[in-house]
Amino acid sequence: YQQVVGWFGREATAAGFPGIRGTVAMAPFDTLSDALRGTRGIIMDIYRQPDNVLKAVDMIADFCIENTVASANMMGAVNVTFPLHKGDDTFMSDAQFSAFYWPSLLKVIRGLVNEGLMVTLFAEGKYNNRLEQVRDVPPGWVVWHFDQTDMVRAKKALGETCCLAGNVPTSLMCTGTPEQVKEHCRKLIENCAPGGGYLLTGGASATDVKAKNLHAMFEAAVEFGKY
Repeated sequence: YQQVVGWFGREATAAGFPGIRGTVAMAPFDTLSDALRGTRGIIMDIYRQPDNVLKAVDMIADFCIENTVASANMMGAVNVTFPLHKGDDTFMSDAQFSAFYWPSLLKVIRGLVNEGLMVTLFAEGKYNNRLEQVRDVPPGWVVWHFDQTDMVRAKKALGETCCLAGNVPTSLMCTGTPEQVKEHCRKLIENCAPGGGYLLTGGASATDVKAKNLHAMFEAAVEFGKY
C-alpha cells in the first residue's frame, strides 16, 4: 500500500499536483495536552493554572509556525494538515474552546498563511457548536475537513471563506449498502457544492470499507459532482 501510494504521490508531484495532505502539524493545545500533560493533566490545568496554560500554548504556537514552515520548505509542500484532537463539542465547553484552544491555533493558521501555506483542519468528532467561532480565518486559504459535523450548518457558516470536505461516515462505508452510500453522497454534494468549495471525502479513515461502497462513492462524485 505504501509503495503504491508513494509512487502515486511522486508522479502527481512531478506533474505539478501537490499532495493534498502536505506536511502535518498539531494545534498548540493538542501538543500540550497530548504530548506533555496528558488528558487528565490538561483538564486539571485548565481549572488550577489557566494562565500557565495560555502562556504555554502561545509559546508552542510560535514554535509550531517556525517548525512547520521549515518542514514544508524541506518537503516542497504547499499545504499543512492539522488533526484536531481535543477541540470537539464534547471535550470542552464553548467558553473553554474560545479561551484555550482556538486563539493559539488561529495564530498558527495566520502565521502559516503569511508564509504562503494552505491549511487543512481535520475536525475530529463534532464541531457544530464551534462553527461561528472558527469563521475568522484568512479567506480562501483554509479547508475544514469535518468528521461528524452538520454539513448544512457548516456550509452556511463557513462557505463564504473556506472549502469544506468530508462527512461521508466511516460507519456507512463499512456497514452500509452501495445505494445508501450513493444517496448520502448525493445529499452532501447537493447541500455543500453550490458556489463551489466542497471536496467529497470520508469523515475519517477506515480500513475495512466494502469495495462496492467505495465504488458507489466514486460514482456519486462523477454523477452528481458537476457544476
